[in-house]
Amino acid sequence: MAEKRSSIKKNAYKKFLGRLKDEIITARQKAYKTVNSQLVELYLSIGENIYEKVEVSKWGQGIVETLSQDLQKEFPDMKGFSSRNLWEMKKIFEKYKDNQKLQPLVAELSWSHNLVIVHQTDPIEENEFYLKTSIAERWSRRELERQINSSLYERSMLSRKTNKIVPHSKEKNQMTHLKDEYIFDFLGLKDCFAEHDLRRAIVANLKEFFLEFGSHLAFVGEEYKITVGNEDYNVDLLFYHRQYRCLVAIELKIGKFKPEYAGKMQFYLDALDEKLKLDEENPSVGLILCKSKDEEVVRIAISKALTSVKVATYKTKIIDRKLLKSKLHSLPWSAEDAFAVSHPTNSKRY
Repeated sequence: MAEKRSSIKKNAYKKFLGRLKDEIITARQKAYKTVNSQLVELYLSIGENIYEKVEVSKWGQGIVETLSQDLQKEFPDMKGFSSRNLWEMKKIFEKYKDNQKLQPLVAELSWSHNLVIVHQTDPIEENEFYLKTSIAERWSRRELERQINSSLYERSMLSRKTNKIVPHSKEKNQMTHLKDEYIFDFLGLKDCFAEHDLRRAIVANLKEFFLEFGSHLAFVGEEYKITVGNEDYNVDLLFYHRQYRCLVAIELKIGKFKPEYAGKMQFYLDALDEKLKLDEENPSVGLILCKSKDEEVVRIAISKALTSVKVATYKTKIIDRKLLKSKLHSLPWSAEDAFAVSHPTNSKRY
């Protein structure tokens, strides 16, 4: 009896400790966010003052070096007052000083995030896209840099263009988070590889894979077995999308898209909905990842009856950003269009 009472106390204490740990972590995250926001706002205020003295009052650029030395003497325990960083404060203030929509977003990210966005992205539509997406996805600086290097903005805009040209008449929300092209440069694959090599490489690099697909996926399994009648079938990769509450089946192909892939995927989705989906969950969606595709073939193969199937291509090496930017030169859509491709339910927040 005493042992049972002791066991109950231990279990209760574990729950008690776990709850306190969660509260401490949450409070610490809130405190960090508040401190970070105040620091960024301080830097922007300093940047505004420097801008006023250098550009408006014409005190000359030498004032920045003098100010840097004096601030470092007055606040030796604070970093960030080098002349270089003071110029960065002025630069970032100037970037957003006339943009009331983006100013509040700057303080939601760390200073290092803002430096990456200002120095590695342009024009303002691209700045806006990465500000919003970094906040929505809670990217680290390293993750942000990878997405910029993989041309996420350009790919999202081009995906938007394709969706305008080849529309799905009643496309469901759970399909809009799927892009037209994915970059798997992190897989380390050679020029020639088999489908099982691609699948194994993805499973071995799930963290990076989730960065490319978004933060709401949960891994269910690889070569996931579904039994229909007396036959077993295997879905290459199966995920669950927590935001849209639906299963996401992914089929991997190392060649060009073929029409028969669509029918096979629809069969998998029907089987998943019948045998695995819960009543309160949304219908399953499927993504067929191919090395290449013909848009006309895709349009005919993905008929109105197959709106839960998406065909996308992938690259195992990063695409030249200059090449993608040249394709976007004449596009009329804004950063909000691109952001809406990846974050259809979040885009209205901004």
